[in-house]
Amino acid sequence: MTENFERHARTFSVLTMVSRATGLCRDAAMSRVFGAGPVMDAFFLAFLIPNLFRRLFGEGAVSAAFLRVYAQLDTSDPVTARRLATLTVGMLVVGLGTITLGGEVILAVLHARADGEQLVVRLAMIMLPYMPMICLVAILGAMLQVHGRFGPGAAVPIVLNLCLIGATVGLVPVFGAGDRVAHVTVVAVSVIAAGVIQLGWMAWALRGREWFARHAGAARGPMRAVLVQAGPMILGLGVLQLNVFMDGVIASYPTTFGQTIFGVEYPLREGAMATVSFAQRLYQFPLGVFGIAVATAIFPALSRLAGDREAFGDLLRRGVRLVIFIGVPASVGLALVGPLLVRAILEGGRFSAGDADRVAFVLYGYAAGVWAYSMIHVFTRAFYAMGDARTPVRVAVAIVALNLFLNCTLIWTPLREAALAWSTSVCAIIQAIVLPALIRRRVPRILRAEVWSSVGVTLLLTAVMAATVAVVVRFMPAADSWWQTVTNLLAGVGAGVLVFGAGAWALRMPELRWALGRR
Repeated sequence: MTENFERHARTFSVLTMVSRATGLCRDAAMSRVFGAGPVMDAFFLAFLIPNLFRRLFGEGAVSAAFLRVYAQLDTSDPVTARRLATLTVGMLVVGLGTITLGGEVILAVLHARADGEQLVVRLAMIMLPYMPMICLVAILGAMLQVHGRFGPGAAVPIVLNLCLIGATVGLVPVFGAGDRVAHVTVVAVSVIAAGVIQLGWMAWALRGREWFARHAGAARGPMRAVLVQAGPMILGLGVLQLNVFMDGVIASYPTTFGQTIFGVEYPLREGAMATVSFAQRLYQFPLGVFGIAVATAIFPALSRLAGDREAFGDLLRRGVRLVIFIGVPASVGLALVGPLLVRAILEGGRFSAGDADRVAFVLYGYAAGVWAYSMIHVFTRAFYAMGDARTPVRVAVAIVALNLFLNCTLIWTPLREAALAWSTSVCAIIQAIVLPALIRRRVPRILRAEVWSSVGVTLLLTAVMAATVAVVVRFMPAADSWWQTVTNLLAGVGAGVLVFGAGAWALRMPELRWALGRR
């Protein structure tokens, strides 16, 4: 299994690509029905809350710490591994269930005391129960990953996307053409339906073997190891997720609180949260399909090799070369075709050409850091695999402080909401430089000559690809219709992939084989 992370990355990438494609369909439906205004501001801010907990407990600290300990136990003591799984699931059910009930009480009080309709609070009350469900789904997915089954977990987001699409284009018309508040409420309810289906899907994926065991109390020792490792990660990720939430508050301030702050006109206007969120969805397509896929697939393999520094370093170097090979052209390509992508996916209905220009301007900022986000995921998991959660946490806390400072200052410049994207990318690039420098203390010569050689060739091919895409897009007919926009987009993307892939094949770059899941 440790030698086949590329194959697992390919599996994860294919299913994630399907997930992201359905996500684009979801965004296309929601942008046309709701536009980029206050209703979408409220929905995206409310949905941030369960997403923050998912990243913290489900796909973040607890999942990473659990996966490492569970992977090691599954090799040495499978019975204790099953007991650990039982104890972890039980603790999550009790802990997250309690948090959910407490959160509902707080939201109910806020809703009762609010002057007028607080849509964001109502939507948060509806969607909060999704939080414990998706966190459980993530833990079950981590168990499957240890056993080489990456498909079920990667397919989970598809369920959510299909439910949101169904609610937007199927159930929404029942409530009338103009009542967007009722429409978005139906969409929020569909999130809970998705959580129930996702739990059922993972339960079905776990069939056929014994995954859990009685006498879970016997796993208290391994559980302590999980909590000891998760503690610093929860602290660091908690600060990070608080920063993400503050980004949402900054972007949605005009919708939630008003157009002034301390008597001064606020620099952002209504729709900023929706604009930033739509741009995030678009840049997360290449990030999720490639960057996170590589990091997710490599993590169990790194965890198993944590005691063999030479093999660990070799595997990590392969991961670095692969994310650079994919991430750098993805960053450049996304910037070049970004405006076409926004128009093709989002424009129409209530989503105007002006809204499209606004999202494309933000997307430039996020595109600059796609390669860096991918590097961060790989190196963070490398630290986790070695049992060192403190180093990436310390770096993350410092980066969070810088990011918040940049956000609060740059929004007053002509960048406006695009400042949130640029500050995120700048901080990601800094983090992608610092983490490899720090891991050299544990894994010497992590960036050997072959890594730098691979980076150099990738940069050269990316430059050739960028020139080709720019020429193709420049000489295509004017995108004065949706079909012509899509045609121009496909021509630009196709030319870029063809030139870059052909160049990598001609130069016999092993990264091309790795990207296809081969050794």
